[in-house]
Amino acid sequence: MGLIARAIEAVGIPTVTISIAKDLTLAVGVPRAIFVKWPLGHPLGEPHNPAQQRTMIFLALRLLQEAQEPGILQEPGFRWRREEYAEPDWSQLRSGPGAHP
Repeated sequence: MGLIARAIEAVGIPTVTISIAKDLTLAVGVPRAIFVKWPLGHPLGEPHNPAQQRTMIFLALRLLQEAQEPGILQEPGFRWRREEYAEPDWSQLRSGPGAHP
C-alpha cells in the first residue's frame, strides 16, 4: 500500500495509510501514516468493535486534513483489546476543499 500511496501522491492527491508494520512503512516512505501495534490483518481494529474502527478512520481523515506535508507517522498508542472507544466527534473534521477549522 505504501508504494501505491506514493504513486497517488506523485500526481497531486494526498493520501494516508493505517499501518501495522512500522519498519516497512518507514522503509517505503509512506507520505502520511498512522501506526498501530495490532495483529496482522486488523489495521482498523477488532471485529465487532465499530467504535474502534470508526476511531481509526476518524484519525486517518484528521491526519489527512492536518498534515501540511508528507513524511508524517503518527502513533496514537492504542493497545489491542485494552482500550475503550467512544464515537469520534465527526464535527471536528473540516468540510469541503480548503475549509478551515
